[in-house]
Amino acid sequence: MVSKIPDYAPQLQCLMQQAGLESDRELSQTAGVGELQLSRLRRGLALQMSADILLKISQALKISLNELLATFAPGSVKLEPPAPTAIEQEYQRLQATLDLQRSSLMEEFQLSSLQILESWMLQWPTAARKAQENQQLPAVKLLPLMRPVEKLLQEWGVEAIAPVGTSIPYNPQEHQLLAGTAQPGEQVTVRYTGYRQGEKLLYRAKVIPAGAID
Repeated sequence: MVSKIPDYAPQLQCLMQQAGLESDRELSQTAGVGELQLSRLRRGLALQMSADILLKISQALKISLNELLATFAPGSVKLEPPAPTAIEQEYQRLQATLDLQRSSLMEEFQLSSLQILESWMLQWPTAARKAQENQQLPAVKLLPLMRPVEKLLQEWGVEAIAPVGTSIPYNPQEHQLLAGTAQPGEQVTVRYTGYRQGEKLLYRAKVIPAGAID
């Protein structure tokens, strides 16, 4: 079976038009190569041509040598993605700025929302604890109503330092004494829970020395 000779005439004609060259003779003269070399290029023999000839043709066509080889010897080179234009660079810069502003606005929104929820965050765990200890209190019926708020805090990464009623080692950086005294590491009882968001301390837990009467 006779193999089919490649024909890259359409590709060469397109590149010539883009470069403003009207004929093989004009391309030949501009590049300083013989028209026979252009014929070899059309027939897919680019890899058998000298690098010097290919470079002259690529310069006459106003493309890089890699682009010439990618067109007339597909698979022989890997084209690098084009460098972003000034418009693309400006778009990327603006996009990065908007992303930064969006992140900053979200943080401000969360902070302002947490300030609004501050009284609930500090008082609710204690009220909920008392309601759970006495199921006869009507307030116990309100507990399910607070789940959406608890879910919101969870989605924002806000977590309680310690549950109300638990005994924990005193840490003055995270705990605030309501009464009495305690040394770091001594056991204290949580009366009002505190909160942190990631590494950020939002509110210190309010505690009393272990064994103290409320």
